[in-house]
This record gives sequence, C-alpha cells and structure tokens, in this order.
Amino acid sequence: MSEKGSSGAKATGEQKFTLEEWSTIDAIIQRYKTKPGSLIPVLEDIQEAIGYLPKSVQRRVALSLSIPFSEVYGVVTFYSFFTMVPRGRHTIRCCLGTACYVRGGKKILEQLTKTLEVYPGQTTGDKRFSLETVRCLGACGLAPVTVVDDNTYRQMKPTKVAEILEAYE
Repeated sequence: MSEKGSSGAKATGEQKFTLEEWSTIDAIIQRYKTKPGSLIPVLEDIQEAIGYLPKSVQRRVALSLSIPFSEVYGVVTFYSFFTMVPRGRHTIRCCLGTACYVRGGKKILEQLTKTLEVYPGQTTGDKRFSLETVRCLGACGLAPVTVVDDNTYRQMKPTKVAEILEAYE
C-alpha cells in the first residue's frame, strides 16, 4: 500500500512514505484497533509520528479500523488540530480578529506572506515555517498579535517580522 510510483502523489500534495513510516502507522492502528472510539487517538498518534494525515493514510486507517473513509475524513477536516498537508518545524499564527485587524493585523499578514513567500495554509519550501491565520488568540489587549509556536509577540509591526523569524531555525 506504499505510495511509491503513485503519479497522483505530487498533484495532491501527498509525499511518498517509506516502509518504516507505513510500519509505524500500522503499529499505531494495531495498538488501538480493539478499543472502541479509538479514531481520534489513532489520528493524533499518526500525525505526531509522521506530521500530517494525507488521504492515503486516512484510507489506511479507515480500512484497518473497518469504518467508512468518509468518517475518518470528516474527523480530520472537522478538527483544526489535524492537518492534511505537511507542516513546517515552526507554526506562525497571525491573528485577524477584530482588535488585531483594526490595529494592523492585515499588514502583519501581508509582510509574513511576502517574507516567507507562502500564503496562509501553506508551508515554506524548506519546511521551516507554516503560516496560519486565526480569528482570535484571546489577547486583544496586546493587539496586533502573532504567535510563533508557543511564543506570543504583542503589538506587532511589519518591520519586526524578519527579526522575529530569524530566531527560529
């Protein structure tokens, strides 16, 4: 069930997995297979192991747990912590909630997009950063806010973007 030789892999954004990665996926599924309600823990562990949940992996999970693919896909697309595309080593979240937006959040996002050469929902070619937008980070008094991994940057300005990104390898 390897993706090797799959001509559609590149077009769908799916990467090829090694036999070792497929073995890891299968081991995770086997660990939970007999436990009712195990779909979310299986998906969490697989994403932790390989970084994301492309459709090929979702099909494997559905088949192995004897549940419809649509159920697996529905869970993956419903919960925001699951991703179907590879993520970078660092995740940047730019807030576009009302307070952040009116205080310059859109300009921060434009600078991030220009500097990283990616749009929200994408990952840089070197897999260093993934860029996301959020509607509220619950830090309206610090607006505009950008979060990189677990670090919150308050009262952001477009001129600070390059300096902040340099701190992340």
